[in-house]
Amino acid sequence: MCGKAFIQRCDLKTHLRSHTKEKPYVCEECGMAFTQSNTLKIHLRTHTKEKPYACEICGKRMAHKSSLNKHLRIHTKEKPYVCEECGMAFTQSNQLKTHLRTHTKEKPYVSEECGMVFTQSNTLKIHLRIHTKEKPYVCEECGMLFTQSNTLKIHLRTHTKEKPYACEICGKRMAHKSSLNKHLRIHTKETPYVCEECDMAFTQRCNLKTHLRTHTKEKPYVCYICQKAFCHKKNLKAHLRIHTKEKT
Repeated sequence: MCGKAFIQRCDLKTHLRSHTKEKPYVCEECGMAFTQSNTLKIHLRTHTKEKPYACEICGKRMAHKSSLNKHLRIHTKEKPYVCEECGMAFTQSNQLKTHLRTHTKEKPYVSEECGMVFTQSNTLKIHLRIHTKEKPYVCEECGMLFTQSNTLKIHLRTHTKEKPYACEICGKRMAHKSSLNKHLRIHTKETPYVCEECDMAFTQRCNLKTHLRTHTKEKPYVCYICQKAFCHKKNLKAHLRIHTKEKT
């Protein structure tokens, strides 16, 4: 059929099943069929939860020898899979395969709901929760729900008051990396958000958005008592004191 040669007859017999598609070894638990008895033996561990391969360094157990070999690279720091485009190295071949898409721009995972495409299946899985409204990650403190575990992790800092990001210039600590990036502009004087109307520049996008109302004359803040509208929330707040007789 293909001309491949073997030393032993049993190996030829096993190989021929790749052509005949014969799968004589059947799992009694789930009905999956295999060409080799050894493959069935390995598969059965998904049902028995047997993990015969143990890491000598940390003791973690694995069901497959290949999984142990991959795991050991965490300890040895070995990264045998190297990207020929940029030189980045990876511990697993599938990580390199995923990384290569940053160069090829290949996005094989497509959302059937909206047509958006992704480089990784996991990213598509997370995206689909926008459509399904699934939020599997729950905050035990306040009950808020999240689509991603990382978003929950960040949210928890509002309860723990943890601020892991520190400014190297003044020492001020932040709960979020984005907050640190915004804060650093106070020191660097960087103003990346520029008004196309008058060229005024701002450190934050929200400040530019507020400024643009001076050009568009948009007044989104409306007094619920007299319907007078304002560009800024602080102006509405000051105006309301006229009605409430609150003194400044």
